[in-house]
Amino acid sequence: MALFEVNRKEDSEIAVLNIKGYLDAHTAPKLEEEIQSLMNEQKYKIVVNFSELTYISSAGLGVFMGFIEPIRENAGDIKLTNMTPKIFRVFDLLGFPSLYDILDLEEDAIAKFK
Repeated sequence: MALFEVNRKEDSEIAVLNIKGYLDAHTAPKLEEEIQSLMNEQKYKIVVNFSELTYISSAGLGVFMGFIEPIRENAGDIKLTNMTPKIFRVFDLLGFPSLYDILDLEEDAIAKFK
């Protein structure tokens, strides 16, 4: 089994990335590639579902910081959903809730884009 997986689903405007497993320095490039490919396709409305993520390191957090500016410059956003309390604590500790929409449910994030 892979340590980390990204599964993508999308409609015409919104891409949802379901991330699973361990997001750290070794696996972060996989997420970077996925977000970069969305940007290359000019998809800037991105929802990331954390329901199956079990671990995130600072390198994993850095992926989100690295992309947020260019995505917002293109009238998009990255919305984060379905975090376990453990994962949310890491984001909360670093002040992410003031920078990102962190929602309980993927559907809520999609609705906010519409």
